[in-house]
Amino acid sequence: MRIKIEGSTARPGEPALCLTCRHSVVAKGVRLRDEIVECGMLASGHNRITFPVTFCTEHVSRQHASIREMEEIAWVLRTDARRRQVGFVQPKDLTPKERYVLPEDD
Repeated sequence: MRIKIEGSTARPGEPALCLTCRHSVVAKGVRLRDEIVECGMLASGHNRITFPVTFCTEHVSRQHASIREMEEIAWVLRTDARRRQVGFVQPKDLTPKERYVLPEDD
C-alpha cells in the first residue's frame, strides 16, 4: 500500500515545476548541467533559480489558458432593447469599454 504525504520530500527524477510555469524562462544547453532558469515572480535581480523547484505558491501552468486568452475567445451575450433581440457577440466586435464592464443588477 502506497501512502502519499503532502509537503513531503520530492521523489528523485520528478521534473521541476519551472518547466511548466508561465512565469519562468528556461534555457538548456547541450550538456545536462547547462541550464538556466529564471523566475518572473521573484524580486528583481534575484530571479535565478539554481535548484529544481518542487513546490511554488506562484506556479501557473502553461497548459491552461490565461485570463486574457479566455477573454479573447469568449462570446459576450448582449441584448438590443430597440430590436428586442438577445444574442452573442464576438469580443472583437465590441469596444474595450463594452467588453469588460458588466452592468449592475437593479
